[in-house]
Amino acid sequence: MNLIRLREKVQFNKQFRPQILCAAPDAKAPLICLEPGQEIPSHPSGTGIFYVLEGKGVMYLDDEEISLSKGTVVIAPEGSKRGIKGVERLVAVAVHVS
Repeated sequence: MNLIRLREKVQFNKQFRPQILCAAPDAKAPLICLEPGQEIPSHPSGTGIFYVLEGKGVMYLDDEEISLSKGTVVIAPEGSKRGIKGVERLVAVAVHVS
């Protein structure tokens, strides 16, 4: 078992870089901490599940724009292009499955 206390892992940086909470050959779990205006550029990937812990942002999923806020869950299908932009300080955990 691997216990992760997410609140202890939250940190914001001048340049966004995810904290990888877990990495396996077929799955990865990054913690996403974005300041307002920071973004993850749109990119294709495997199936992704994103859960917003706090803050607000926008997810770009293919041609759709999705408002993110605390408690929002977005499931991005395999091969879809997705990106995220922080509107307020945003903290989310994602699970990527390939």
